[in-house]
Amino acid sequence: MKSALLGKDTSGVEVGNVSKHGFWLLVDGQELFLSFADFPWFQDVAIARLMNVELLHPHHLYWPDLHVDLSLESIRNPERFPLTSRIHSVTQRELSSRARTVRSGARPAKNARHR
Repeated sequence: MKSALLGKDTSGVEVGNVSKHGFWLLVDGQELFLSFADFPWFQDVAIARLMNVELLHPHHLYWPDLHVDLSLESIRNPERFPLTSRIHSVTQRELSSRARTVRSGARPAKNARHR
């Protein structure tokens, strides 16, 4: 009896080891490390969501569960792509107000400001 040859891996990207400092990706045979210091949006996500990554084309990755897309160039050279997003502090009163609105099913006023 002959064994059939296995098919080619079509994903082209795989998450390897995950540590408290970051995680390793294997992309078309090349290992890349994404530190949480350089890519903080990956730090507190579930492993299953982290592992769900797609190679959209040879130079671009996408995490659909996280709505994060990155060019391989930004992973290889994060110093060339500084983070530009700003996190606004949200007061406890604003959080409580938003929670009440969601629980009640009410829609926020049209002119309500969201941060």
